[in-house]
Amino acid sequence: MRPTRLAVTAALLVSVSACSGGESASTFYSIGTGGTGGVYYPLGGALAAQLSAVDSTARYTAEVTGGSVENVNRVVAGQIDLGFTLAISAYEAYHNGIDGGAPASDLRIVAPLYPNLVHVLAGEGSGIESVADFAGRRVSVGSAGSGTEQTAQQILAAHGLTYDDLSVQYLSFSESAAALRDGALDAAILSVGFPAAAVLEATTAGGVRLLALDGPGRDALLEAHPYYDTGSIPSGAYPGVDAPIPTVAMNNWIVGSAGLDASVVGHLMTLLQDSPDALVRVHEMARQIDLAKLGNAPIPLHSAAERFAPGG
Repeated sequence: MRPTRLAVTAALLVSVSACSGGESASTFYSIGTGGTGGVYYPLGGALAAQLSAVDSTARYTAEVTGGSVENVNRVVAGQIDLGFTLAISAYEAYHNGIDGGAPASDLRIVAPLYPNLVHVLAGEGSGIESVADFAGRRVSVGSAGSGTEQTAQQILAAHGLTYDDLSVQYLSFSESAAALRDGALDAAILSVGFPAAAVLEATTAGGVRLLALDGPGRDALLEAHPYYDTGSIPSGAYPGVDAPIPTVAMNNWIVGSAGLDASVVGHLMTLLQDSPDALVRVHEMARQIDLAKLGNAPIPLHSAAERFAPGG
């Protein structure tokens, strides 16, 4: 594992402490999460604290990042040790490479996280009934280069659309909600765990509704990309949702390199298996972490994670 700048700096600080009679040096590991307003960062921070408490030989730090794509890129580059990511970002990097480069064959699944559901939102007065109606409209596809943007591109393609067919807006979840509410946007695609604060904000204020993602478009998406599954937004999840809304789901994962120390993986998986309540107290989405998902990982498992998989 190549040391990160954080690891080098921290190691030097610990060395000075050791020379002054302090505790012996520890190995430092960095965890790439997401923005401070999302789910990744609080979960990553809680996980870093728990891992530091149970692993006496190491210290773990959660880093604020741009999310899935950045985390995968930085794990592959050796700049961070663990990264939170959507399945799509891990799959595409492993099989197709990053920015036209060689496939990231050293990338591995370390642990499962919770599932995302795709939320398709439209303004009440937009006249939009499905993704097929997005042509010529102002549509947010998430932050540029994010896992949500990757997802949005594939959803559009499954409905026979490209960016050339619409006015693309690169907005965060909260920015999308505000723009929809203010009439500055016609529709938005969000890949996020539920209930999502931005969706709750938009639907509570009124003038914004959730659309179904089903029919031939969803069928084409599921057939083309193995990391999607059918899903539904439950009745009552948001204001105005009086019946389940069909959509697609995609799991989130923690990735690392094949050379990541097996003890790190073991500590992480043991925490998820034996002490999930500590994460649930930080965010309700942690309740949906299911180790059985290791049996359906989008890329190969780290060797130390294999024993936690079904049949392992």
